Amino acid sequence: MHLTHSGPIRWGILGPGSIAHKLTKSVQAQPETHAIQAVGSRDIAKAQAFASQYDIPTAHGSYEALCADPDVDVIYVATPHPLHKEHCLLAIAHGKHVLCEKPFTINAVELQEVVDAARAKGVFMMEAMWSRFFPLMHKLRELLDTKAIGDVRMVYADFGFSATFNPESRLFDPALGGGALLDVGVYAVSFTSFVLGEPVRIESMMTPAPTGVDAQAACILGYDGGELALISTAVTTNTPWEATVLGTNGKIRLHASAWHPTKMTVSITGQPDDLQEFDAHETGFYYEVEEVGNCLRAGKLESDILSLDESLGIMRTLDRIRAPWGFKYPTEA
Repeated sequence: MHLTHSGPIRWGILGPGSIAHKLTKSVQAQPETHAIQAVGSRDIAKAQAFASQYDIPTAHGSYEALCADPDVDVIYVATPHPLHKEHCLLAIAHGKHVLCEKPFTINAVELQEVVDAARAKGVFMMEAMWSRFFPLMHKLRELLDTKAIGDVRMVYADFGFSATFNPESRLFDPALGGGALLDVGVYAVSFTSFVLGEPVRIESMMTPAPTGVDAQAACILGYDGGELALISTAVTTNTPWEATVLGTNGKIRLHASAWHPTKMTVSITGQPDDLQEFDAHETGFYYEVEEVGNCLRAGKLESDILSLDESLGIMRTLDRIRAPWGFKYPTEA
């Protein structure tokens, strides 16, 4: 499904929560090619306040009305994790292209349903894993493809922070998809997928919060060629926020914050360390917005940088990491 107009790509914000502010600023930082056309909330007052703050033309008092808006090309789904499936399907049913905040859905079964619907409808869809689109990541892809550090053997990746326990917070409430793995561990899993693909075996452990969700977790991912990835994540513990790729002829270290990647050190055996720094737009979601625009104008239904098949593999990995814990979200019961 191609765009039917030549002007800026028109965005609709589904769920004006905190993360929607970041996406909105990133869209409005590209006024020649992108524009926020509408915002939708179940609370019309929230939609109107958000629209007023950002000079958005239209505020809708329901998600249905937003998705039915003929002046919207792309829906950005920014609601809590357990609602992603429902809201992606709503947007797809109305023929809208979709950028869905990570994690894409609660589990791989849900995501497969969403992917099937998007492909059947012929609309573009992509996971909003913003880290994957930074200039540094393009350079890292080049270094890995050219085997600058030889064959990759191990990956370390982490993302954890310390939040005060609150059973009603989205971080700790099972009904809101709480827990470290889906909130920030997904960054580490996505990074290992970028480097090594989908693992063939997984070992994991977690420490539960009083609500049952994972307060912190660690896992080992194993691959066909014997490669290993070590991942840690937490919402009650600060971690280094780094990622390191270890090869047979050196290593590449992404400095904190690896999920907002701007600095990496390339260490090749027998050569001095090479610290590489990359400019990054002040609105960090800029690059994923740019990728959506590039794909839509090229008539693509998926991103070459982060395909739907890869997102499915990442979701399967998240499911398999959780499996030994015996923990299920309410919608999975």
